[in-house]
Amino acid sequence: MTILVNRTLDMKRIWAIGFDMDHTLVRYKTENFERLTYHVLIDKLIKQLGYPPEVKSLKFDFQRTIQGLVIDSLRGNIIKLNCFGKVKTAYHGLQQLTFRKQQKIYRNLVIDLADNNIWPLDSSFSLTHGILYAQLVELMETKPDLKLPSYTQMASDLITVLDSAHCDGSLKDQVRKNIADYIMPSPTMVGVLERLKRHGKKLLIITNSDYNYSKLLLDFSINPYLKEHKCWSELFELTITASEKPNFFTQKRRFLQVDEKSGLMSNVDGPITSGIYQGGSAQQLEHDLKLTGEQILYIGDHIYGDVVSIKKTCNWRTALVLEPLEQEMVSLKRVRPVQEQIDKLMEQKGRLELKLNQLFTNEDEKDRKTIDTVLAQIEKINQDISGQIGSYQGEFNPYWGEVMRAGQEESRFARHVEKYACIYMSSISDFDSYTPYTYFRPVKRVLPHEIL
Repeated sequence: MTILVNRTLDMKRIWAIGFDMDHTLVRYKTENFERLTYHVLIDKLIKQLGYPPEVKSLKFDFQRTIQGLVIDSLRGNIIKLNCFGKVKTAYHGLQQLTFRKQQKIYRNLVIDLADNNIWPLDSSFSLTHGILYAQLVELMETKPDLKLPSYTQMASDLITVLDSAHCDGSLKDQVRKNIADYIMPSPTMVGVLERLKRHGKKLLIITNSDYNYSKLLLDFSINPYLKEHKCWSELFELTITASEKPNFFTQKRRFLQVDEKSGLMSNVDGPITSGIYQGGSAQQLEHDLKLTGEQILYIGDHIYGDVVSIKKTCNWRTALVLEPLEQEMVSLKRVRPVQEQIDKLMEQKGRLELKLNQLFTNEDEKDRKTIDTVLAQIEKINQDISGQIGSYQGEFNPYWGEVMRAGQEESRFARHVEKYACIYMSSISDFDSYTPYTYFRPVKRVLPHEIL
């Protein structure tokens, strides 16, 4: 696979590379993990928050949500935004809004992500939130006698039980019991890490997960494939657990040192050195490693916690891991002939529309027959385009299409990736095709006025 470039990044100038753990260093079997999360959340909704037992009858549908969507909890909708904040696709429950209804609700709105009623679904861990929200809204509309909470309260309740599941061991205990069902082995990635280390890069882990869970996952996914090190803790100069990102990048807090064998913590006097820590701050990390922000590359999967927060507060270089890209790039190659046909039809349509404008401008009655002919030709092309678009969309998510597109425009999520991630990829293993000294350069973007 390919590493995609938004801004120039000279790896010769990078002295330290930091990694998030979940969905970055450690790749989950996402559908399996989200299915587990789904059933844990349903159980918590019923037992902890008093939801009716009928919620138990809901069925997991992994396709229902993709990264980059937004919950509009005021109206009970899940929406996909273009790069200008306009709604391009909307579902109420499991029903797609008609174009007319969508326009009636959203035509005059630009969605503000700072609005308290707006909940972005931007990380891999947020997929179940979207799936369950859509199903709960559908259940509310089809069975009003169940007396489910309001749209806004349901969105909030899902965050409550999701946070609870991640904190109280409900999910981690299941992963611990059946780790091979939820975590993917990554031998290629381990080879990439050892090569980076061999060429003098300091490797760091900065994760929000606690030490014991981090050790479990890293022991499983990295240790069996090491060739030049005995353990992942030798491979990484520093491992920082329970970092509380994005606060790690914005607040100054103390580091605690973690004993690798017992997991017990102790205060740190003086600068941090190699080892395992908890908490801390990016500011102290830079100071103690004697590095500037531009000498550190951080790689994570969360567009806000791992990328946007860094760009807004630190001067670190950033990379985003976007797992859906792996399948989407395969699909994009497959539909390239379809896209070429759509482009060709659009060119034909444009020429006919120009001809039509000229005929209307002349306002000559004898052109009426020609106008009717041109209109019929345009309608035929529209039908052909619709058929081609159907073939194109059939290669992607059946409800939402591509992650990085909203129709012909960039999606809101894609614009954030472009703005804040220096590079992006589907997996750390994508570095396998590049040397540790690669100079990543973006392709020149063609602006509309440059198309001649």
